[in-house]
Amino acid sequence: MIASRQWSVEIFIDEHEDERTTHAEARLHTNDETHLVGRGTARRNPKDSDIAEIGDELAAARALSALAHELLHAAASDIEQLTHEHTRLHS
Repeated sequence: MIASRQWSVEIFIDEHEDERTTHAEARLHTNDETHLVGRGTARRNPKDSDIAEIGDELAAARALSALAHELLHAAASDIEQLTHEHTRLHS
């Protein structure tokens, strides 16, 4: 029998016009107690066009990248708890 699971990632994006920054937070929800968060920021140069979608994309990509690193760290920690040996996983 094939076991299937569903995980979900929510991405929350906040734009701060006064600072010309966009902040994103990617939250992973799994079927167990694993709830990881990755955060990313994009900054707009004052000379750049004000196109919100680009800041959203950059901040979200950086948040997802940070989330991926958190997930690798969680997996390595889980392996270390089972094997009692140092584990280093590469992305």
